[in-house]
Amino acid sequence: MSSAVQNSEVVDRPPPQARGWPRERVVGNALVAIWALFGLGLLLFLIRAWDPELFAKYAPLYLHGIGVTLSLVAISIVLGAILSLPIAYARMSRNSVLRALSYAYVYFFRGTPLLAQTFLIYYGFGSFRPFLETIGLWTFFREAWYCAILAFSLNTAAYQAEILRGAIESVPRGQWESAASLGLSKFLTLRKIILPQALIVALRPYGNEIILMIKGSAIVAIITVYDLMGETRRAYSRTFDFQTYIWAALIYLSMVETLRHGVEWIERRITRHLKR
Repeated sequence: MSSAVQNSEVVDRPPPQARGWPRERVVGNALVAIWALFGLGLLLFLIRAWDPELFAKYAPLYLHGIGVTLSLVAISIVLGAILSLPIAYARMSRNSVLRALSYAYVYFFRGTPLLAQTFLIYYGFGSFRPFLETIGLWTFFREAWYCAILAFSLNTAAYQAEILRGAIESVPRGQWESAASLGLSKFLTLRKIILPQALIVALRPYGNEIILMIKGSAIVAIITVYDLMGETRRAYSRTFDFQTYIWAALIYLSMVETLRHGVEWIERRITRHLKR
């Protein structure tokens, strides 16, 4: 009897804790230390390289570039959201022709680089100047700003259409059937029941898409749009001071982090009822 009790105590006894840190924790802390040292070195470099005259001269240009970047992204996101509605509808349509056309659109704009799409619109349409002048569209396509808006809107529309389609299809089919049993129309069901649930699912993907647009907007500097990166390139070409690019990177990082925390705050606000 006593031996059985001793055996049970041995079995129930918890295993001894391993001494020291596990390898994963050591590697994680080492990486954090490396990033901390990198950030400290970057901060020391910026302090030592600080030039008040450079800041006073180019800070207003940077502010102008930030405004251009945010305007470009905001306009493109809104236009892309409007365009994504019929594309998402066509992707979910039972009509095979609409599905094929919308799939080809999404496949092209998601499968090719945004830079290539911008070049195709800005330089490609420029090759048809006589025809565009004839139909009165050359005043639009000769401006790099409008070409950038068009390219970014068409690109983000493809991504937003897939985000919206996936969010709507994530809502259980029973929601549609229950609404139909109550005599609700499909449009009313979509507006009052399906979309409120789908938008909660789509919030983070929409936030990620806006973040990608902010970071991708830097390519418009190549086609002479003086956004944040365009002003940074101009400042560097005149000063050859590498800190101009560091300041631009920090500004992009601050915009992205502000947006990320904003999306998280909105998500917490609209999902409070799900956590009770």
